[in-house]
Amino acid sequence: MNDRAAGRSDGLSPPGAAAACILVVDDEPQIRRFLEIGLRSQGYRVRLAATGQAGLEELANHGADLVILDLGLPDSDGRDILADLRQWSPVPVILLTVRSGEADKVAALDAGANDYVTKPFGMQELMARIRALLRTQVAPNSEAALFDDGCLRVDLLRRQVSVNGTMVLLTRKEYALLALLVTHAGRVVTQPQLLRALWGPSHQQDTHYLRILLGKLRHKLGEQAADPRYIATEPGVGLRFIPEGNGA
Repeated sequence: MNDRAAGRSDGLSPPGAAAACILVVDDEPQIRRFLEIGLRSQGYRVRLAATGQAGLEELANHGADLVILDLGLPDSDGRDILADLRQWSPVPVILLTVRSGEADKVAALDAGANDYVTKPFGMQELMARIRALLRTQVAPNSEAALFDDGCLRVDLLRRQVSVNGTMVLLTRKEYALLALLVTHAGRVVTQPQLLRALWGPSHQQDTHYLRILLGKLRHKLGEQAADPRYIATEPGVGLRFIPEGNGA
């Protein structure tokens, strides 16, 4: 669970509410320090990671409201870290990149980034982008990296799913859909949000993609659309994970 320390509201939270937590994943100490000082001065709580794997573990174990991710990391390309993260987390991600070409930016957004900032960047611009994303963020219902009701077990950190003790082999997209719904358990995730997270911003109208993927996932979980145990459909709106596992 996140530790919700008090901080300055900065207009994003009501007085007395917990300040948003920003996870910074960057291998350059000076950049991490620069961002930490700037973010804390605006009332945010900050977590730091120097490698992609450390960032993933930090996010899984402690959560975050937004991630700032450098594309050039020592252990893995930032795009690979983003792809891993998107398998189980819908957290907003801002990429830091020295690549200013339009094709690079489009590729980053299609890969699951919510925004990007080109180095060198100004702190005021970055803060504005952070505020914009936090205003539109869908808050997860549960911050835990594990769901287990005795029948279905979804381990978000290890990316493992089992039903009645038997491992279920999911495709990358099937797992990403399940993980996204589990992290928002009990809340409706809209079709545009799901399509954007799974296929990128250019596919927000391709609802048939979602129908096909959902059918395959339900089959592997052993449930029927007419009598869902875990994934309820809100007609014309989106999907909702049923944390009690007992139907809508």
